[in-house]
Amino acid sequence: MKMVLSQRQREELNQAIADYLGSNGYQDALEAFRKEADISSEIERKFGGLLEKKWTSVIRLQKKVMELEARLSEAEKEAIEGAPTKAKRSPGEWIPRPPEKFALTGHRASITRVLFHPIFSLMVSSSEDATIKIWDFETGEYERSLKGHTDSVQDIAFDAQGKLLASCSADLSIKLWDFQQTYECVKTMHGHDHNVSSVAFVPAGDFVLSASRDKTIKMWEVATGYCVKTYTGHREWVRMVRVNIDGGLFASCSNDHSIRVWLTNSKDCKLELREHEHTVECIAWAPESASAAINEAAGADNKKGVHQGPFLASGSRDKTIRIWDVSAGICLFTLTGHDNWVRGISFHPGGKYMVSASDDKTLRVWDLRNKRCMKTLYAHQHFCTSVDFHKTHPYVISGSVDQTVKVWECR
Repeated sequence: MKMVLSQRQREELNQAIADYLGSNGYQDALEAFRKEADISSEIERKFGGLLEKKWTSVIRLQKKVMELEARLSEAEKEAIEGAPTKAKRSPGEWIPRPPEKFALTGHRASITRVLFHPIFSLMVSSSEDATIKIWDFETGEYERSLKGHTDSVQDIAFDAQGKLLASCSADLSIKLWDFQQTYECVKTMHGHDHNVSSVAFVPAGDFVLSASRDKTIKMWEVATGYCVKTYTGHREWVRMVRVNIDGGLFASCSNDHSIRVWLTNSKDCKLELREHEHTVECIAWAPESASAAINEAAGADNKKGVHQGPFLASGSRDKTIRIWDVSAGICLFTLTGHDNWVRGISFHPGGKYMVSASDDKTLRVWDLRNKRCMKTLYAHQHFCTSVDFHKTHPYVISGSVDQTVKVWECR
């Protein structure tokens, strides 16, 4: 089929071809082409390199079109299958579905962490722009910013009642913020020698743990702001620290490719888990509700007895997620599917699913029992850095290097 060009378009295309032939030294072809196409020997400057520019932009657009077609077909499939209405399924089955309910903008740099408040309909995001922002996830409204850190805020955590927010930063400090009335910074703790990458409350709320690029984990007393313990053992940057539900254990992961499980009230490392082939970026303790699905996935039968847990999930730059039985110190199974680093994981409160965020720009919903990815959400324009699943409301939030926070409704 012959494409129909207007007279002007044809002349411009001929000029661009002549420029291409000339600038690449195809002199004989150029002479012949000039004669046949009747082009003067002077080529205007605006045609310089035009053919190559058009060529590369066409390829870029083709890629974009394919990406949009994939998203469209996903949305169509969703519509045809009647993305089950809430009435059709129990909350334990709800998973996040596109498109997002809100895409919130306001941060001026990458989002490093997103987190739901345990009680109010609020969520919090931290960013490399040194601020923490508070949003209402039901209305999508921006509430306020917490300012005080002087460098990238790396992680945030609430105590059980959501009365205190802890934050940590590349400025080497950990801050505690009053989340009831004033939203002021009530304490700043110093002691790490390098970027502080993660922070977590011990469930009783009287201590905070922090992990740092200085290879240590520290425990701080909330009341006084004093450092009461330092845990050493990791050989590289400690990326994340997370405390299990009863507070007796906590886990940490590191650039040294390992995960360590520690006894909270001593300085002892209970075990080291090493099977990832690259930096372990993130960890999450499985809720009690996930035990049955994890056991089924691990193929535990009654003869061998079931795995007692507690269970821990880890996400790595090796693109995989591993599920571990901490009491036995073994990896039960591996989830593969992401095409890039895994940066965040969060369990569905119902226990059947888990959602992960990755540098492949997607969120993936994993069906634990069958060890498979059951849904891929093309979530962001750039790397997805963090994800959180609300414990009681049907919402998931994600944060990205594209500087947006997205709210996804589950159904």
